[in-house]
Amino acid sequence: MQLHETKIDLAKNRREELIGILNKSLADSIDLVYQAKQAHWNVKGPNFIALHELFDRVATEVDAHVDDIAERITSIGGVAMGTVRLSAENSSLSEYPHEISDGTAHVDALSAALSDFGSKVRKNIDTTDELGDKDTADLYTGISRNIDKLLWFVEAHNQA
Repeated sequence: MQLHETKIDLAKNRREELIGILNKSLADSIDLVYQAKQAHWNVKGPNFIALHELFDRVATEVDAHVDDIAERITSIGGVAMGTVRLSAENSSLSEYPHEISDGTAHVDALSAALSDFGSKVRKNIDTTDELGDKDTADLYTGISRNIDKLLWFVEAHNQA
């Protein structure tokens, strides 16, 4: 793994581990942005405009996390591995269903992706804290809080 020189007070071996974790999250978050865009572009049905706008909001808010994750990688001396090809190759999220158009189906698919991503982020809060990087743990805490809110917004469309 290529590391850039930095005066940050995290040991090299810890930084390498943190960068690996962060790059996995980067791939997942880029994938999640485009899963939300897939829903945004292809949703149909009686709640079209509400879901179309909500899915775009999800993509926009997750995209902000993409940037924060990538910048954390580089701030601790790593290389952000964030091209679309690398993200597709390294994402751990399930493939988004391409054949759906119904709003309810998109709500179900996108909420599953948000839930999976949120679960991984929560695990990373503890892992990065145990590695002695409270800043990265704090980054993950903020992301977790936002993903939970977005999950609520999306799931509410299929709840009665």
